[in-house]
Amino acid sequence: MKAINKYFEFKQRKTSLRTELVAGVTTFLTMSYVIFVNPGILSAAGVPFSAAATATAIGAGIMCITMGLVSNRPLAMASGMGINAAVAFSIVGVAQSNVPWQVGMAVVFVEGLIILLLVITGLRESVMNAIPLNLKRAIGVGIGLFITVIGLNQGGIIRPAPMTLVSLGDFSQSYVWVTLIGLFSIALLMSLKVKWEILWGMIVACIAAMIFGIARLPESFIGELDFTAFFAPFQTVNSGGIALAHILTPSLLGAVFALMLTDFFDTMGTVFAVGEQANFLTPNGKVPGIKRILMVDSIAASVGGLFGASSITTYIESSAGVAEGGRTGLTAIVTGVLFIIAAFFAPMIQMIGGGYCIPNITQYSLLSNSGFLVPMGEYFVYPITAGALVIVGFLMIKIVKEMHWDKFEDSFPAFLTIIGIPLTYNISYGIGFGFISYTLIKLLNGKYRDVHFLMYIISIAFVVMFVSLA
Repeated sequence: MKAINKYFEFKQRKTSLRTELVAGVTTFLTMSYVIFVNPGILSAAGVPFSAAATATAIGAGIMCITMGLVSNRPLAMASGMGINAAVAFSIVGVAQSNVPWQVGMAVVFVEGLIILLLVITGLRESVMNAIPLNLKRAIGVGIGLFITVIGLNQGGIIRPAPMTLVSLGDFSQSYVWVTLIGLFSIALLMSLKVKWEILWGMIVACIAAMIFGIARLPESFIGELDFTAFFAPFQTVNSGGIALAHILTPSLLGAVFALMLTDFFDTMGTVFAVGEQANFLTPNGKVPGIKRILMVDSIAASVGGLFGASSITTYIESSAGVAEGGRTGLTAIVTGVLFIIAAFFAPMIQMIGGGYCIPNITQYSLLSNSGFLVPMGEYFVYPITAGALVIVGFLMIKIVKEMHWDKFEDSFPAFLTIIGIPLTYNISYGIGFGFISYTLIKLLNGKYRDVHFLMYIISIAFVVMFVSLA
C-alpha cells in the first residue's frame, strides 16, 4: 500500500486510493459508449463488427493502463470519435467502395508514427508551449461547451433539426426523463457536497432507465472476442500486397496529413482542458511531464491503426473522473482494466453505455457543397451517461473567469475558439479558427513579433486543411 501511495503521489495530489478507484469507474462508465459506437461506425466501412468491438475495448484498455503508468495523470484513452468517421467515410468509403478498410487503418498507423517522431524531436511540445495562455484557456472553455452540447444531444434534451440545426427534444419520451433524473440527481448531490456524486447520479439514471423500460438486463453477459482486425496494416488486401504498401498515393498521403493535424490538436485541447480542471497546469499554462503524455498518445494512435480500432487518443471524458477527484494515473489504470473486462462482458456494459435508437428521428449532416442539411443516419440517445456530461461541461467552463477580455486582438480569437469547437462539433476546427484569427489580427496590427513563429506555421497548416475540406 505504501508503494502505491508513493508511486502515484496520493498525498501530494490530495487524493486517496478510494477516490482514484471511484474516479476510474466514473470515467469508464462515461466513455463506455465507445465500445459500441466505434464498431458501428467502422463496420459501415467493412470492418467486422465483432472484430472492431474487441479491438476497441482491448486497445483502449492497454493504452489507458500505459498512460496511467507512464504519465501518472488521470487521462483515459479510446478510439477517437470524429477520426473514426473520417477513416470510415472519407478515407475508406462506405462498404469499401474506395479502398479496403485495412488500408484506412494503415493510414492511421503511419499518422501515429509521424506524430511520435514530432514528440521525440520536441516539436509537438514546442507547439503547445507557443500557444498564448488566453487561447489555451479558451480551448478548455470551448471543450466544456462541446461536452455540454454532446450531453444534451445524447440525452434527447435537444435533437437535430433540418433547418435550425437543433431543436428542443420531445419531453413526452421516457429517455428524456431518464436524462433529467440523472442530471438533477448529480446536481442535487453536488449541492449537498456528497462525494462521488457523478457516479451515484449515473446509478440513479440506470435504475430509472430500467423502471421506464429503456434499459433491461441482457440475455447473455458474456461476449466472444474476435481478433481478426488486429495487425490490419500488415494484412493482405484483395488488390494484392499488404495494406501498408497501398498508402503511397497522393490522396492517401493527404489523408495522413489531415488525420495527423486533427489528432495533434484534439489531444492538445483535451490535455489543456483536463489539466486545468485537475489543477496540474503551471501558472503560465504549461503541462508538467507533457512529453510523456504526448509520447503515449502518439503511440496510441499507431496502436489503434495496428489493432484495427481507428486512432486511439486521449479522451475528454477523462474530465468526468477528474470531477470525482481523480488526480493520478491510477484513475486511468482503473478505466483501462474495466475496458479489458468489458471486452468479455460487452452485453452488460451495453446496458449502461450503449445507445438506444430513436425511431422517426434522423441525424443530419451539413452537405458542404450545397449548404443544406442531409439525412446522415438513425438518431441514438445515451440517457444514462448524458447528465454526467452536462455536469462535466459546467465544471469545465468555469475557467472562463481566468481569461482576459480587455484586448480585442487576444479576446476575439479566444471567442472564436470557444464557439467554434461546439458549433463545428470538432475540437481541431475550433482551435484552427482561433489560431488563424489570432495570427492574422496580430499581423494586420503590425504586432507580428508578438506571434511565435510556430503559430504562423500552424495557422498556415490550418488554412490548408480548411481549403482541402471545401
